[in-house]
Amino acid sequence: MRKKILSVAILVANCVSGYAQQKPKDYTQEISGTKLSFTMAGVPGGEFMMGSKSGNADEAPVHKVKLSPFWIGTHEVTWDIYEPFLYKDYEKTHSTSPVPANVDAVTRPTKPYLDMTFGMGKAGQPALAMTHYNAIQYCKWLYARTGVFYRLPTEAEWEYASRAGASTEYFFGSDAASLDQYAWYKGNSDNKTHPVGQKKPNPWGLYDIYGNVAEWTYDQYLPDFYTQKQAENPVAVPEKLYPHAVRGGSYSDEASMLRSAARMASDPSWKQLDPQIPKSNWWFPEAPFVGIRLVRPAVPPSKEEIEAYYNKAPISDY
Repeated sequence: MRKKILSVAILVANCVSGYAQQKPKDYTQEISGTKLSFTMAGVPGGEFMMGSKSGNADEAPVHKVKLSPFWIGTHEVTWDIYEPFLYKDYEKTHSTSPVPANVDAVTRPTKPYLDMTFGMGKAGQPALAMTHYNAIQYCKWLYARTGVFYRLPTEAEWEYASRAGASTEYFFGSDAASLDQYAWYKGNSDNKTHPVGQKKPNPWGLYDIYGNVAEWTYDQYLPDFYTQKQAENPVAVPEKLYPHAVRGGSYSDEASMLRSAARMASDPSWKQLDPQIPKSNWWFPEAPFVGIRLVRPAVPPSKEEIEAYYNKAPISDY
């Protein structure tokens, strides 16, 4: 019980009173010891109606949710800022100073036996096919590098940020006809990812929030989770290996899967070809469509809570 309460405390980020807080200032995060950086957009605390009346059964019922303020990545995590975590040698050659001991000590992914770009390219392209555990360990590496607590968004945070104040199916309305302006999806992607930031952002400055790669959330995927109607900073704390909730749709999905309320679940079939026993904790060789977008809570959790978030042991996958 203690661990579950602690996990929730991390994610709600020490909820502060009142939800109409001002938007935190946007900023650029330098990755210490490298020439790399990424940008974060501030999202004000507030409330919105989560879910959809016209979508799938797991999007109901529509219910009011209140959220504390946070920052969210303006872009999906690219190979440029992910690969130094992936390979120690790559990190050393791309660092401007010696790699600190605490960074060097972070557990890295096992070397994949496939080309995890799947031939779609690296420069400016979204990193992909990492597991939920892998995504959290990347956040841990960033924390070691920057001293800033980054994590995965909750489902509620992701949907709130993608809507950017809208109550329609997409942030631009309910007609998918305009989707080409904002997203790479099955109708225009040529069945591959594209460099981030080529399409128009949503009103809160988020690029590729729909399409390109689908994005991990922290939550366990529970099809009936909305019936619990958690009103403040809701999160389905993950306790099982499968499934986790994925949002936003990808380059290979139909327009309907890119709606703000649309939910997707990770699946064991994403590792079907993995020859290892147990299967890799790090990679989904049959999921070249899932990636990461970072979140930072406006009020950081304690060091104890941060360590609990990053240091949960992986669950063996047989």
